[in-house]
Amino acid sequence: MRVIFLGTPDFAVASLKALVEHKIEVVAVVTAPDKPAGRGMNLQQSAVKKYAVEQQIPVLQPEKLKDPLFLDELKSFKADIQVVVAFRMLPEVVWNMPPKGTINVHASLLPNYRGAAPINWAIINGEQSTGVSTFKLKHKIDTGNILLQNEIPILPDDTAGTLHDKLMHLGAELIVATLEKIASNDIVEREQSLVAGAKHAPKLYTETCKIDWNNPVESVYNKIRGLSPYPAAFTLLNNKVLKLYRTQKINQEHHDVPSSIQTDGKTYLRFACTDGYIQVDELQLEGKKRMLTADFLRGNKID
Repeated sequence: MRVIFLGTPDFAVASLKALVEHKIEVVAVVTAPDKPAGRGMNLQQSAVKKYAVEQQIPVLQPEKLKDPLFLDELKSFKADIQVVVAFRMLPEVVWNMPPKGTINVHASLLPNYRGAAPINWAIINGEQSTGVSTFKLKHKIDTGNILLQNEIPILPDDTAGTLHDKLMHLGAELIVATLEKIASNDIVEREQSLVAGAKHAPKLYTETCKIDWNNPVESVYNKIRGLSPYPAAFTLLNNKVLKLYRTQKINQEHHDVPSSIQTDGKTYLRFACTDGYIQVDELQLEGKKRMLTADFLRGNKID
């Protein structure tokens, strides 16, 4: 089959690379336009573009997905199917173009965690497992017929970062398997119905990331690891934003007011929750670098 691949960040590169390595014919790649970044604000290519250029795959970078010139160019590749991994929302004129439709890789076990941040919310909500799904695109986001799914456990010390990398590779394997089954007419589409109690994965906002210490230790711990390393959970310390990246749970009865701090000024820093403490191992104070707590305490006095 002739495949067009649509994606932008590192998460998508693993899937594109898997297609290339399995000799699946990727005739073109669609990715985000180059954007200025860094101190010099030089134009930066997306991770997907860098890999596609290395592999000498034609690259399309439309500003607008309904641009007639882009649509004509897309049609000219005569793709049988399109694969979307971590890309923006597609208009119907794009996803309905190839005869075999467009397949998306989503980092959850649909219909659970439809939305923009499935990896983060699965950890924040304390799930013990998650996975990846391939499905056919249709009008409503993340609602198309499911093709294949693969499940993995969420470990107690997994963060959004570690789980992202696991699901990235799992998704790459799954998209190859999906395309191979489609090519051999061995795929069974399963209609996706929203089950009662299905959880959602909305976009993350600044307010989402603020820690409420008036919660149990388990809830706060899951929030911190579910937002680490990005965008990072935070609290305020001396009216400055303090981001927390790695923490430990200390479950014990205490009489400290939630959000109060315990420290020896040298090695440990703890925040009280309703039923114990969160001990911070790695953090970043506003305007400073990310560092270990012991290094932080050497240069900062905690009242």
